[in-house]
Amino acid sequence: MISREPTLERLAIAQALMLEPFGLDDAALSRALATIREHRVDDADLYFETTRHEGWSLEEGIVKSGSFSIDQGVGVRAVAGERTAFAYSDDLSVASLMDAARTVRTIAAAGQERRVKLARAPKVAASRVLYAPLDPIATLDSTQKVALLEKVERLARAKDPRIAQVMAGLAAEYDVVLVARADGTRAADVRPLVRLSVTVIAEQGGRREVGSGGGGGRFGLGYFTDAVIESYVEQAVNAALTNLDSRPAPAGEMTVVLGPGWPGVLLHEAVGHGLEGDFNRRGSSTFAGRIGERVAAKGVTVLDDGTLADRRGSLNVDDEGCATQRSVLIEDGILRGYIQDSLNARLMGVKPTGNGRRESYAHVPMPRMTNTYMLSGDKDPAEIVASIDRGLYATNFGGGQVDITSGKFVFSASEAFWVEKGRIQYPVKGATIIGNGPEALTRVSLIGNDMKLDTGVGVCGKDGQSVPVGVGQPTLRIDRLTVGGTA
Repeated sequence: MISREPTLERLAIAQALMLEPFGLDDAALSRALATIREHRVDDADLYFETTRHEGWSLEEGIVKSGSFSIDQGVGVRAVAGERTAFAYSDDLSVASLMDAARTVRTIAAAGQERRVKLARAPKVAASRVLYAPLDPIATLDSTQKVALLEKVERLARAKDPRIAQVMAGLAAEYDVVLVARADGTRAADVRPLVRLSVTVIAEQGGRREVGSGGGGGRFGLGYFTDAVIESYVEQAVNAALTNLDSRPAPAGEMTVVLGPGWPGVLLHEAVGHGLEGDFNRRGSSTFAGRIGERVAAKGVTVLDDGTLADRRGSLNVDDEGCATQRSVLIEDGILRGYIQDSLNARLMGVKPTGNGRRESYAHVPMPRMTNTYMLSGDKDPAEIVASIDRGLYATNFGGGQVDITSGKFVFSASEAFWVEKGRIQYPVKGATIIGNGPEALTRVSLIGNDMKLDTGVGVCGKDGQSVPVGVGQPTLRIDRLTVGGTA
């Protein structure tokens, strides 16, 4: 059997799904782009997408709901200077495509000084394979999906008699995209995505506490083996039982140690968004204009890496047809670069970093994170916890928010412990960590050797758009953070 080159294979899949059934071909795409170029523009692209999504949920021992949806369409964009014209349609036809192209061409770029020649022969994007081009929905049948959720229920209840309620959700998505750029680039991606989520409620003496677990990535549902399911259930049950014994969290300025893995969401929010190109081009980020300056303590190296195999935040190509890459944002405390899409990269005079992302064909791309994490240091995690005189050890986080301009953040810890004289005393509840992202980075005093990525649950929101992402970090000690508590 002769296999096709991966990029050509993905292009063939995308064309078979979104072009051929609707009388579209590369010549039609070229005509649409030529129509946009009747006015002078700096960039233009067509973004075709078809998405099939399936979800199942279990509650009270019963699979109570299931859903299936299909969405497809095309987004047409023209860019001149900082201005963007955008139109989209859920009708994949030559007429709709040309109508959208005529709509956006009205963004004539008269008076713009910077110009690029857009009429070029089609070229195929560079090849890479970070995940298999499979349909995850088809990797298990309906009976197997129901049985998987029922297994979660049985395992959780068998862990401890205090588990009063179990909720579980299984989701699978098959997303195929095709990008045609005015510079001649043709790129496609076939993106599987699955997720299993587990939530339990533990009850004791009239007190009820919640714990959660789960994960996923860009593979089939067969990833959820008995061992993987067991680990998610263990995580959820342990969190709920731990919180049953929690006490009100102390408040004040103190040392905070963050556990590895998912606590990297604090890094994502408090630092990562501030490193996105649009905020820095406009000067609204606290990191704007600081390339080459020290912005963090020595030893702090932060990456955004969209090339990690099978990871939730990874992409073979971004939503502008650019290959994702491993970008060093902060190196040993020095700011080295920003996360860029094509528009902001052009205006800032740098190359795109493969971070142009959009929620769907109905949205414009913008610079977004993929998998953002901090590299390991050389300290033993136990040594870091033992270094706390009086402070908080936070191992899991709930929601949070950040102000990009000031860098100020607020995060709630869903699982945390009070530590005195280097020894964990008891779990605490209601701890809110408050700080300033850039300042917090300068106060990192110990970095563990245990960098871990999250299990594959992250969803990032920006300007009303949500995309899947990954986070990660080693155990970190940060000095002088403010903790808002209930004690």
